[in-house]
Amino acid sequence: MDVDQVRDFEASIAAVLRDVCGQDAPAGGSAAVEPRLWAAAVEGGWFDLGAGDELAGLLAAMGQLGRYAADLPLADGYVAARLDEKWASRIGAGDLRVAVGQTSTDDTVPYVECAGTLTHVLVLPEDAGPARLRPVLARVETEGLARPSWSTVTLGPDEEVVELSAEQTEEAKVVLRLALAARAAAAAELTHELAVEHAKTRIQFGKPIGSFGAVQQRTASVAIDVAGARELLQRAVLAHQHRAADRLLSAELATAYILQAARRIQLGSHHTLAAIGYFEEHLGPWLFRRVHADLFRIPLFAPAAGTVGDRLVEGEGGLPEFALDATAEAFRSEVRTVIDGLRGPGGRDDFDADAAVAAFVDKGWYGFGWPEEYGGRRASLSEQVVLHDEMAYSRVPAKWQLSSVMLIGAAIMRFGTEEQKAHYLPMIRRGELRHCLGYSEPDVGSDLASLKTKAVREGDEWVINGQKVWTTRAQMADYVWLATRTDPDAQPRHAGITMFLVPLDTPGITIHPMTSLGSEISCTVFYDDVRVPDSCRVGEVNGGWGVITTALAGERVVMGGIASQLQRQLDDLLDHVRGTDLLGPRGSAARATLTSLVARLQALRALVATAISAQSDAAKLAAPMAGVLGGELAEDWGEAMPDLLGPIAALAGDVPGGGDFETGLRMSVMYVVGGGTNDIQRGMIARALGLPR
Repeated sequence: MDVDQVRDFEASIAAVLRDVCGQDAPAGGSAAVEPRLWAAAVEGGWFDLGAGDELAGLLAAMGQLGRYAADLPLADGYVAARLDEKWASRIGAGDLRVAVGQTSTDDTVPYVECAGTLTHVLVLPEDAGPARLRPVLARVETEGLARPSWSTVTLGPDEEVVELSAEQTEEAKVVLRLALAARAAAAAELTHELAVEHAKTRIQFGKPIGSFGAVQQRTASVAIDVAGARELLQRAVLAHQHRAADRLLSAELATAYILQAARRIQLGSHHTLAAIGYFEEHLGPWLFRRVHADLFRIPLFAPAAGTVGDRLVEGEGGLPEFALDATAEAFRSEVRTVIDGLRGPGGRDDFDADAAVAAFVDKGWYGFGWPEEYGGRRASLSEQVVLHDEMAYSRVPAKWQLSSVMLIGAAIMRFGTEEQKAHYLPMIRRGELRHCLGYSEPDVGSDLASLKTKAVREGDEWVINGQKVWTTRAQMADYVWLATRTDPDAQPRHAGITMFLVPLDTPGITIHPMTSLGSEISCTVFYDDVRVPDSCRVGEVNGGWGVITTALAGERVVMGGIASQLQRQLDDLLDHVRGTDLLGPRGSAARATLTSLVARLQALRALVATAISAQSDAAKLAAPMAGVLGGELAEDWGEAMPDLLGPIAALAGDVPGGGDFETGLRMSVMYVVGGGTNDIQRGMIARALGLPR
């Protein structure tokens, strides 16, 4: 199925569920609807998905079932149909109604859904071996969390047996786990949607609760989890469709992420719904049961290859790469060849910065995504992603120039004069514009609308007075991208701001360097009667807010490079622990920690790719989501490395990772405050969801 076909199929399933279950999801939690739902699914061809190996359709269907809190072992039928053509025909016709399970010693299978409608259970082997189709002889309902209740079923002797390879068994279990995760994620996402709407309309203390900071922060965090789950499910589908060698790892990464995220989504949404979502007359409790029932069943189908952490520690590769177009992949090979040619005798991270910049300039890679009239070649978005990722992963000391492309270049192309474009854009392409950002002030961090540094016009000049802080690389830069107040009485607050690109050797500028926790030099810069010509102004007078937001959007994408840096740290970690017992055996806390971190890293990588490639409103939302997730993951990652490796992870020099683990820990604080603190970014996300200020 292509995207449009999946969308149409999903809509048809939703229509059937509305008809069978009614408008309210609690009907889906009733055993009374099971026979009618199964019959409708057969008629609608839902059980034919396995014969065509349509994983995208399966996950779409499971998602709709989740939103109605409905049971239907659709994934079980899908898996069985994939294993035997005869079974596929019978399943599609509704004659064979099968669930997948594992027997105990007394021929019973626990935790079975829709047992009252089943005819058979397919018992999978642990690894390679026989898959046994066995009839259901009896069932006993087991009361508990699930609605409808699970059952324990008693099985008869084998009716049919199919020999499976280890690979077939592995894929069957991975697909079952992924499908349950998709259903749980969809149910949790609906709870989030209900919570957002509730936050817009519920009045407390004279205001909508969505205007309260705590509600906004929580709702935004939940929205990031929702987006991460959605992204990883899509990536798993793409890997499956392309029959990628790492498709099972892609699926397990999605499942591992949802095992964590769906709980956070559900509970966070319930906190916002509060008492109104606690009673079963509301959808919340039914969706709560759906989410947790599915999450609790996922471990029943543990694959032989183990968790994500097990697969990585015991395997040879790293994280799955996202499928890009042929042009981008060809470009990736070119970039890697150039980077490899730049390495010095020291090996993996030995680069000469000047040589690296010169090589990238020679290839025309700075600004190669720009229009031809500005010296670019309109490189595709995927090519730009490749360049950014490969530079960050390999730690090539040339990203300052790339930052100029994305921050300054984008703003000048949109707001600059023809003279500014002619002067600065070629400088950027040549890697010669070394800039720093003059945004933050002693009393102004993320609240740029409150900046106080003044610029007063005197004829054809501007006189600037004020102070900027945390200006990274000011001691090395040639220009400062400076935000100033030009109308102190303007309303609203973000009006009355004007942007300048000011040479740092202008008289009246004093730079005081400070060393950050991350060992970067970040300066306090004083502006005392600094006179600059009007030609330094970028954009309209008092129109700087639009210029700032254009540049900030690029800055947050640049900061998303933390994903590539963490991926490199992961590969360094795996290089060090493979073939050792440093992370313990399967089931150890260390491997569980690794699985959790890696699943979040893959979600971050997906969000960063979306933030870079998406357009308009989609990019505005994906970028702060990537910023929040990346910053907080960097902190958790840095804190976890000494726990996994011991004190050696806190050393620099000739140690695992080349000292990048301890540097990453120290730098991690910057990732939650630079470019706008995570609290501010979550506020942006909340407002994008429609919550009031």
